[in-house]
Amino acid sequence: MPKMKTNKSVAKRFKVTGSGKVKRRHAFKSHILTKKSPKRKRQLRNADVAAPGDARRIRRMLGLGG
Repeated sequence: MPKMKTNKSVAKRFKVTGSGKVKRRHAFKSHILTKKSPKRKRQLRNADVAAPGDARRIRRMLGLGG
């Protein structure tokens, strides 16, 4: 059986932590920032953990199994 290929677009967007959780960036932080409050922009800066259902799919695309 051939090796599983890593989905490169997913590899650029997500990282797996030491405990196996999937880290992700927040959406809505790339443009049209003038109308967003400083508090909202500051909170979007921090990374978050992907939901368990999404994390399973992301991990599979990263080639780390289910």
